[in-house]
Amino acid sequence: MDSKQIEKISKALGDTNRLKILFDMSKHKGCMQCSQITNVLKLAQPSVSHHIKTLTDAGLITAEKDGRHHSYQLNKELLKSYLKKLSTIAGD
Repeated sequence: MDSKQIEKISKALGDTNRLKILFDMSKHKGCMQCSQITNVLKLAQPSVSHHIKTLTDAGLITAEKDGRHHSYQLNKELLKSYLKKLSTIAGD
């Protein structure tokens, strides 16, 4: 994991709504549909789409499309790698 990827992930995690999406995804076994995310955030669809795009671009979630339905998976491996890399800063 290079410094650019760490920066992109850190920026994506720097928003309360995006953190809320990730926390809620973890409660739902790492998978949620777009409509569920919209209900959780209580934001307009364009705002939710913006947050999802940011998380997807950072690699924190992956998207799957089934017809008109979109579902998103938490990328646990990337999160583990990110946290491991950050722990090297603390000397752990």
